[in-house]
This record gives sequence, C-alpha cells and structure tokens, in this order.
Amino acid sequence: MTTTTRRPPHYWLMKSEPQECSIDDALAAPGAKVPWTGVRNYQARNFMRDGMQVGDGVLFYHSSCPEPGIAGIARVASATRADPTQFDPESPYHDPKSPPDRPRWLLLDVQALRKTRLLPLAELRSHPELAGLQVLQKGSRLSITPVDAADWEQITDLLGVSPSSPRTGQGDDAA
Repeated sequence: MTTTTRRPPHYWLMKSEPQECSIDDALAAPGAKVPWTGVRNYQARNFMRDGMQVGDGVLFYHSSCPEPGIAGIARVASATRADPTQFDPESPYHDPKSPPDRPRWLLLDVQALRKTRLLPLAELRSHPELAGLQVLQKGSRLSITPVDAADWEQITDLLGVSPSSPRTGQGDDAA
C-alpha cells in the first residue's frame, strides 16, 4: 500500500479588482466559492497549475481601486481547469489563439473564509519585516504571488486573525 503525504500548506496573495469580484461578492457566492477567471500572465498561471493545492491559504487582495489592500482570507478550493472565458468572444478575457483542445489559460475556485479589515498597501509597506512580499516590490504586477509562512503569520496577526490552517478555516478569531 502506497501512502502519500500532503505537503504543508502554502500561502498566496491573489489580486482581484473589487468591481469584478470583491471579498463581499465571494462571500455572497454559493458556498462562498468563486472561479478565479481572467488570469492572462504565464507566471501567475503556472503558480496556479504547479504550486497551488486545495487548502492553501489566500490573502484576498483588492487591486485597481482607490485603496488597494488585503480585504479577506480565503483558501484554494479546487484543482485547476480550463478557464472558459478564453473561448468566449464576448469576454474581455477572450484569447483567439487558445484552442479548446490545448487551452492556455486555467482557473481554480477560491473559497472566501472571512472578510477582514482592509490592510492597505501603505500599511503593509510600513512593516519592514514584510519587505520581501512580492506585492511590495517595485514593478510587481502579478495577480497571484506566493507568500511565505512567516509573512502569512505576520499579516494574519496584523489582521487579528488566527493563522490556523486555511484548509478548514477553523481557529479564526473575529476581526
């Protein structure tokens, strides 16, 4: 009998424009799950395809808005699959060069666990211990970036949320 061991959870920061899908929208969705569509950067796609697993923690980040920042905690809720928006000519994410038999672009489901206070970009920058966060790097525009465990713990502490396993969402204190 072969046994497989699951790696420890990884953590991610995932950006969403709140006018497209906010943390409130995600929480209001059936099962609080939303498909993460529209990723059109190969590195971000590869993070989804090669790095993300069900149960990984997600910092739900509002971008391209008056006050960008972390707005909630979520978890990866599915494996990747083809993003159907790439095949839809009416979609702003349509990619006519992506054939249905060999899709370029993927999505996965994200389950919102809780809304937090907004942790704005300016406040993140004020903590020198978070200087390594990719979202704080000059010129960083990726919609999905890895977050190391120490940064996850620091951020959840700043938010007043228990850094317990995002696999279940258990242990979160009220924000």
